[in-house]
Amino acid sequence: MFKQHLAGIAIAATILATGITTNPFDAFAKEYGWGFKKTTNEVPTEAGAEYDALLKKYDAVYKGSPEEKIMYLTFDCGYENGYTASILDTLKKENIQGTFFLTGHYLSSATPLVKRMVKEGHEIGNHSDKHPNMARLTEQQMKDEWANFDKKLAEITDVERTVYARPPEGVFSEELLRVGNEAGYRHIFWSVAFKDWLKDQPQGWKYSYDNLMSQMHPGAIILMHTVSPDNAEALPRFIKDAKKKGYRFESINNLMNSGTGSSSKDKEKDAS
Repeated sequence: MFKQHLAGIAIAATILATGITTNPFDAFAKEYGWGFKKTTNEVPTEAGAEYDALLKKYDAVYKGSPEEKIMYLTFDCGYENGYTASILDTLKKENIQGTFFLTGHYLSSATPLVKRMVKEGHEIGNHSDKHPNMARLTEQQMKDEWANFDKKLAEITDVERTVYARPPEGVFSEELLRVGNEAGYRHIFWSVAFKDWLKDQPQGWKYSYDNLMSQMHPGAIILMHTVSPDNAEALPRFIKDAKKKGYRFESINNLMNSGTGSSSKDKEKDAS
């Protein structure tokens, strides 16, 4: 029996060592998929105590102050589908600064649009270079994803580096937040989202409009994908009607610099 017990320990140790060699975080890191219960009646959404504590620890945010009727427009761009120019036209007309989380592929394949984003004052966010599952990378691979993206961005614009990051598909780990924070990146999640990334299944502008209007709330960080014609067509109507309800739109820069983000505000309370 004792020999069998030792043999079992040896096998388990071998499996564990192999796993650590393949990916040192698989055996230890908990992988999260960003999610929350959709809000109604303009009540700020809650991600839950576990997510709140984790994001607070690493200066990550998913919403702003619940006390001000301000919302923040962010867009994820993995590839171009012909609708980003329309979105940029709307933002320019409304004098709104958005944040565009781009991939390395987008930088190379849609360079004129990237240059326009920068020229018109929009913030460029780091959505990684090759759009991998960032939670399953080594620390160095994480850093390389962000750094390679920044290098490509600096080659085509005058932006030296990004400061805001968003993990592909919302998949992350505490290790990812820690490494990103230490490397100078603030992770920006979201409190308003819906299924809008299927380019071949448009559902009409009202689908996007209804989702945005039903989920909006004070401090909302809104995620939209630029591949959707629904979003491009709904955005002007949404902005107009949100303003009628007393909302205004500000940049992620304003949110992070004002200290009213969910994690920043908690830190201020802790310090008082």
